[in-house]
Amino acid sequence: MDTEHIISSETLELSTISDILFYQKKVKLSEEAIRKITNCRAYLDQKMRTQDEPIYGINTGFGSLCNVKISGDKLTHLQENLVMSHACGTGDKVSKEIIRLMLLLKIQSLSYGHSGVQLDTVNRLIYFYNHDILPVIYTQGSLGASGDLAPLAHLALPLIGKGQVYYKDRICEAEDVLKELQLEPITLKSKEGLALLNGTQFMSAYGIYLLIKSYKLSYMADLISSISLDAFNGRIEPFDDLVHLVRPHNGQLKTAERIREFLEGSELIAQEKQDVQDPYSFRCIPQVHGATKDTLNFVHKVFKTEINSVTDNPNIFIQEDKIISGGNFHGQPLALALDYLKIAMAELGNISERRIYQLISGTRGLPAFLVDNPGLNSGFMIPQYTAASIVSANKQLATPASVDSIVSSNGQEDHVSMGANAATQAYTLIQNTERVLAIELLNASQALNFRKPKLSSPLIESFISSYRDEIPFVEEDGIFHKMIESSLHFIEDFCIENELLFD
Repeated sequence: MDTEHIISSETLELSTISDILFYQKKVKLSEEAIRKITNCRAYLDQKMRTQDEPIYGINTGFGSLCNVKISGDKLTHLQENLVMSHACGTGDKVSKEIIRLMLLLKIQSLSYGHSGVQLDTVNRLIYFYNHDILPVIYTQGSLGASGDLAPLAHLALPLIGKGQVYYKDRICEAEDVLKELQLEPITLKSKEGLALLNGTQFMSAYGIYLLIKSYKLSYMADLISSISLDAFNGRIEPFDDLVHLVRPHNGQLKTAERIREFLEGSELIAQEKQDVQDPYSFRCIPQVHGATKDTLNFVHKVFKTEINSVTDNPNIFIQEDKIISGGNFHGQPLALALDYLKIAMAELGNISERRIYQLISGTRGLPAFLVDNPGLNSGFMIPQYTAASIVSANKQLATPASVDSIVSSNGQEDHVSMGANAATQAYTLIQNTERVLAIELLNASQALNFRKPKLSSPLIESFISSYRDEIPFVEEDGIFHKMIESSLHFIEDFCIENELLFD
């Protein structure tokens, strides 16, 4: 396994990013990327010497101040002022996993040679990434339109010796860390502040992180629902390939195939059934889980395009001899995709909670609330309350952020995407969905025990055996918070330990 990832024009895949993060790979610029960055900066320097006309963000003010010309001797001051004045983030601190992705994706975007940054600037970002020096960034402040201005300003501050960073498991002043490492602050040249701040790396980092997690939770939802189906004494016929070939949505076909594979060899699924039909939360697993899979693949396509793109402004085109002020920083594609992701993942939680409810309802030969002596024991009554509370919160979080906009920058930036809000909402929502699946697994494993001596499939019995090493069968009431947390950690560990495909 290579310990280094080379930044180049080769398409950056989701699986590649997953490997970079999982194996903690260092990153390095390719010769091609170095040449592109260097040539673009040389072109811009030459342009500044020969052209006196105002070029947005290079020798002008920003936003609604775009018509204010700045003299050449103040361009470094202009860029540093831009970074400092835009560092207006507030709220919770962004997780380190997201910050690492922001650094990686900013390096990738700058490597294409259309941004005009110095090679030293990109190399310093790479140094921060490789040495786990992570700028402290906040969740609130981006409108998702002029790029993720506030979060990316906090990302850029340590380059000039400002702001704070995570260093050796502590929050430190960036200035002190640079001194300890004998590093001089970067002196920003024309356009560099704008290149660093314009971009969609806050939204993109959240999107990539959540896509990786969502694919894994999609797999886990299939596996856990298979356990619930068997524990509920459900029917396998709705998963027959014939049913899905006459309505061949890819996700639906994939889900039905997985459920059949998970349940192959189960004594329970093969036994004669008394009930002619199962409730929708069991019978329609392929249709509901499958629709989420198809959504993930759409969102994947959007974010794959985004992370392999140039998203700052203005863009520099050397061969065409053009510097064009456009709008590639606008996060509308990401905002819509993140809202779609929210809805799709909320539905995995919704249908999971309905299966939880069915399992505790005292039907199909299962005891009420999945415990002996109900009445004396409340059993699994209240975990369902918790799941219901979570899915209700998810319905609120799933309300689209992208339908909103608000005027900023004195009317110059008069339509914004709100994609950053969609990103942070999606982060909370997908964590919530994982918690609901943890509760379903807790319930399903308990219900399966009441079906003994008949067994589920070898795959499921092996999975439950590992689960029982962490979470024992519940004989009588205990503190369910601890059991839910243990179930959640089991799912997290299983996802880390197993190579789950992005499909």
